[in-house]
Amino acid sequence: MDIATQMILFAAVVENGGFSAAARDLGLTPSAVSRQIGQLEDRLGTRLLNRSTRRISLTEVGRAFYSRCSEVAQNVQEAENLVINMVDHPQGTLKVAATVAFAKAQLLPLLPAFLAENPDLKISLDATDRVIDLVEEQVDVAIRFSEQIDDSSAVSRKLATNRRVYVASPAYIAKHGVPMTPDDIGNHNCLRISTVEAWNNWTFDDGSGPMRMPIKGNFEANSADAIYYAVLAGVGIARLSTYLVNGALEQGRLVRVLPDYADETSDILAIYSNRRNLSPNVRAFIDYFADAFGPVPPWESKDQAA
Repeated sequence: MDIATQMILFAAVVENGGFSAAARDLGLTPSAVSRQIGQLEDRLGTRLLNRSTRRISLTEVGRAFYSRCSEVAQNVQEAENLVINMVDHPQGTLKVAATVAFAKAQLLPLLPAFLAENPDLKISLDATDRVIDLVEEQVDVAIRFSEQIDDSSAVSRKLATNRRVYVASPAYIAKHGVPMTPDDIGNHNCLRISTVEAWNNWTFDDGSGPMRMPIKGNFEANSADAIYYAVLAGVGIARLSTYLVNGALEQGRLVRVLPDYADETSDILAIYSNRRNLSPNVRAFIDYFADAFGPVPPWESKDQAA
């Protein structure tokens, strides 16, 4: 038995006033406890306890040693209680990564209610569209889109379906006209997102099969959020997620382009590093937002009902 365990046994013997009482407290036999204390004394090369048929007492060395053993036992108990408490409910800091646009439009508005349900939890948010290494950057959970995931070993859970549509501002349409077919897209200023090339594959499907159209334009940005504000300003046509543009569409600040063609969809995923022993912090976050976003995301409810 290691010395730390023997020190805890020694403290228990002293605090219980004998081997039998300590054995009952620890679920061991008196002989096993006595044997371990004897081995501890042999290890240290000195007697820690004076033994008689009726009682035990501490030697001078034993009294000094007991004070340290008591600290060890207390620290072990506190560490155990800490882990049990953390397993029972979320607490501490949870580091979350999400794209800038999704964080601003959908994640941040729901965080107050989530934190109210988990008052011992603190969120550290990394709002970025760049590729995240969960392990290297010590990110607990990242919200990403399925086309952003190139790591087959990544563990994920779907939070919602993402739908992308083509949009422009009324001012842009008034000046440049309405594209009537996908072929007309080549004659328009199309806005690109530079961080994920898959987002620039503009595909149109009228039921007869997908058509991929090359796009060109004079503006690109590393964030869908920047593209959103550019399209609102009338810079050009963009392909953006409905979680970002549905509000502007309902308000008339944006209009759909080629709405008769099928919308493109992908998955919004919670990515985390370990399927086993999922921490209560990560589990609470994923469960909360999977429930909040599904099965019909709140940004789609009005659109779906229309």
